[in-house]
Amino acid sequence: MKITEHRLVRPRKAEKLKVVAVRIDPAIERRLRLLAETSGRKPSFFLQQLIEGGISTLEEAWLPPDLLNQVRAGAVPDTSVSRVGPDLFDECVSER
Repeated sequence: MKITEHRLVRPRKAEKLKVVAVRIDPAIERRLRLLAETSGRKPSFFLQQLIEGGISTLEEAWLPPDLLNQVRAGAVPDTSVSRVGPDLFDECVSER
């Protein structure tokens, strides 16, 4: 198992943090809330840590090599690019 170091990068004043809403399993939410309450931190802190710590792994698995190279070079393309295929959760949404 490869362990990599991830550093929390604070956004510049001109860059505001964005709000993202996600649906999570109630059991995961309870674990997150317990972690937050026990540590004195907010759940959003731990979610931010999870995202920053895992996004590289997701990019390696899901981005085409040429796009991954751009991201690693610091050139993150505009997200208005349409999706190549169905979203992982499209199936879950249609089941409701």
